[in-house]
Amino acid sequence: MIGAGAASRMLVFLFLFFIRFSDSEIAAGVVASSSVGYDHRALLIDGARRILVSGSIHYPRSTPEMWRDLIQKSKDGGLDVIETYVFWNLHEPVRNQYDFEGRKDLVKFVKTVAEAGLYVHLRIGPYIGAEWNYGGFPVRLHFIPGIKFRTDNEPFKAEMQRFTAKIVDMMKQENLYASQGGPIILSQIENEYGNVDWAYGPAAKSYVSWAASMAVSLDTGVPWVMGQQVDAPDPVINTCNDYYCDQFAPNSKNKPKMWTENWTGWFLPFGGAVPYRPVEDIAYAVARFFQRGGTFQNYYVVSPLSRLLIYHGGTNFGHSSGGPFIATSYDYDAPIDEYGFIRQPKWGHLRDLHKAIKLCEAALVATDPTSSSLGPNLEATVYKTAGACAAFLANRDNQYDATVTFNGKLYHLPAWSVSILSDCRNVVFNTAQINSQTSSTEMRHLNSYNQTSDDSLDSSEMPQSQWSYAIEPVGISKADAFTKTGLLEQINTTADASDYLWYSTSIEITGDEPFLLNGTQSNLLVKSLGHVLRVFVNGKLSASGMGNSYNASFSLQKLIMLAPGKNAIDLLSATVGLQDYGPFFDLWGAGVTGPVKLNGPNGTLDLSSKPWTYQIGLKGEDSRLYETSDDSSEWVSDSTLPTNQPLIWYKTKFAAPEGDGPIAINFTGMGKGEGWVNGQSIGRFWPTYQAPQNGCVTFCSYKGSFSSDKCLKNCGKPSQILYHVPRSFLRWGSNDLVLFEEVGGDPTKMSFAVREIGSLCAHVSELHPAPLDAFITTQKRGKSGPMLRLECPSANQLISKIKFASFGTPHGACGSYSHGKCNSSTALTVVQEACIGARSCSIRVSTEMFGDPCRGVTKSLAVEVACL
Repeated sequence: MIGAGAASRMLVFLFLFFIRFSDSEIAAGVVASSSVGYDHRALLIDGARRILVSGSIHYPRSTPEMWRDLIQKSKDGGLDVIETYVFWNLHEPVRNQYDFEGRKDLVKFVKTVAEAGLYVHLRIGPYIGAEWNYGGFPVRLHFIPGIKFRTDNEPFKAEMQRFTAKIVDMMKQENLYASQGGPIILSQIENEYGNVDWAYGPAAKSYVSWAASMAVSLDTGVPWVMGQQVDAPDPVINTCNDYYCDQFAPNSKNKPKMWTENWTGWFLPFGGAVPYRPVEDIAYAVARFFQRGGTFQNYYVVSPLSRLLIYHGGTNFGHSSGGPFIATSYDYDAPIDEYGFIRQPKWGHLRDLHKAIKLCEAALVATDPTSSSLGPNLEATVYKTAGACAAFLANRDNQYDATVTFNGKLYHLPAWSVSILSDCRNVVFNTAQINSQTSSTEMRHLNSYNQTSDDSLDSSEMPQSQWSYAIEPVGISKADAFTKTGLLEQINTTADASDYLWYSTSIEITGDEPFLLNGTQSNLLVKSLGHVLRVFVNGKLSASGMGNSYNASFSLQKLIMLAPGKNAIDLLSATVGLQDYGPFFDLWGAGVTGPVKLNGPNGTLDLSSKPWTYQIGLKGEDSRLYETSDDSSEWVSDSTLPTNQPLIWYKTKFAAPEGDGPIAINFTGMGKGEGWVNGQSIGRFWPTYQAPQNGCVTFCSYKGSFSSDKCLKNCGKPSQILYHVPRSFLRWGSNDLVLFEEVGGDPTKMSFAVREIGSLCAHVSELHPAPLDAFITTQKRGKSGPMLRLECPSANQLISKIKFASFGTPHGACGSYSHGKCNSSTALTVVQEACIGARSCSIRVSTEMFGDPCRGVTKSLAVEVACL
């Protein structure tokens, strides 16, 4: 028998779960025109306060063919809103010449989000940062007379307003703002200017005021926000970007507490280890934010200085990555990985968190919270109205669990965790206790291009006979080369039309020069702003130097061999993405700035002020070798393929691997360069740039504050070895793969791989909270108990094999579970009966199901299965 109060609460829970999580509710909000506003507690949609969970998906970092699936998986994970930047340099590389085709089709992306029944937060910027080349600005802006970026400067403001108005007008023409019946409920102007505005002096304040007024004047009918801008003027909302935003407060009591960037990791540079952030800590940060009055939070990825988190990262195709030195992969350990696969348990644990928060929505939006101490580092927060009650119990201690008394009941709180009580009595979620399944993804490597192989990574080799090649000339080879006295800064010279700039000069050697050693050698010194330098002496690679993601500048010193007579010295300077963040980042240069000197025991020759001949880009780029047809005379096909030599173009044909799984190329054997598939750039490759040997951990505890260097893996290995090739880049039959190798490699050692789900696992303790669905149905935790759930990722897959099952004290991780001393003899049979032949299965974690193999010991159930 259920009392009247409990029955009333059950009706509220059922309404929230079956209505708030249905397509119809959100879809209705983006079909009919909606008013969007805010008060001190939340965003208001048609006058109703809303709890909104958002995640970032950047449309150009995936393909239109991937968008629908990515958005649906985000919705299934409990998101209400999709955030995206608008990429100015992608859309308007030449003034008034716009490109919104293919991966750049912003309107199509927004409409795809709307079709899924989700809202959109459009972060126009137009400065974005985002590890994107030049922070999203077209490099051409740099050359406008009198321009100064991101300050009270008329030439810059005119360009910024023109592009912002262009995007707003596009959205209006397609009726995409909520006020028109569309999905866009928020827009952002500028981005994290508050982190750098100190450098711009008094003009910063007037610029912020102007930017806010300009944006509001565009009359979108939805609120504007400024991320990390404490002085954002009314009515623009200032928002928080950080790992933890529970302590954040908006700059007005009339504005809601919003978190536009939840940093769930750190950026991956070439030459760096792979960072990750435990999902328990992410969940803790999110729960604490909502506990302390937050009502809107967004997942985004972390950048080098702006530190962001993303729900799906994607790939930096072409030359889109910034930094410099940001890798081609933009995976960032996000809930949906670079290839579009759900990453478990991160996706599942956050989905369960979002459901738990939604159960509390009626209470959260109705009132302000009241908090009380339950002891040292222990805090209870209650939202209570006449019709609803929700509570959060937090243990902020980073070492010790605690047992607390709240409302007359005892609650166990693991260290560094938050328990959510959607009715102020029953725990429906704890941030440190993962109930969701874990999946292990693997790359199935292919021998040649279309045959599977179980061999090791390096043994899947491509036959030499499939390759042709073209030699990129050393030094000056193009008719548009020019000569100037002295050394030129690279970005001012190339305008980023290519990564490459040749600096060429020559010297005459008679044999008695004071800068010579032993008559034929000299110490070469070259100082460069970065990012990479190759030194060729008389056509031979003689030295290399490079910076890193923290300091692109470097000095190269090398003993070089000279010959009697004329000696050609050719310096090939290469950028690896332009600076995207920091005060006056647009003024950070690149290339050889000098001095360039030859040093010997008796003197020095300074070449810096000599005449230098310059060539922007490569001859093969001008010839578009990545696109040319088979009859191009520049390609050579013979039995001897030049390998491990600099400045070589390679080309081969391949058949697309069978199936529809995501594809990657393993670039083992290659040095540094760029790759194209059917003329489309898959980005820069650099598998020889390895992470430092030290700094990684075998186990990273979620307990305690997260920092960028806390959780690192892959030390001593290449930062990136696998490069994503979207299926939409491929065609039926024959496909072309073209590579430019800058320093030397062997393409016959490369291989293709298909990304697949390996095992599915789950490990649930009998102390975990009951599943949300069971709680909604029964409201009696003891009756339902915690459940272990498994579900194959594809609708046409079934659980075919139980690889491991143990109820008792199992230990280990997915793929390496082992039995503990306490183990139920019935576990395998029970799991087989429940799961084999089904796409999904649920098993209650209790002694009622498995018996009690060891009384008085807390037990758990661990299961690993395979799907076919």
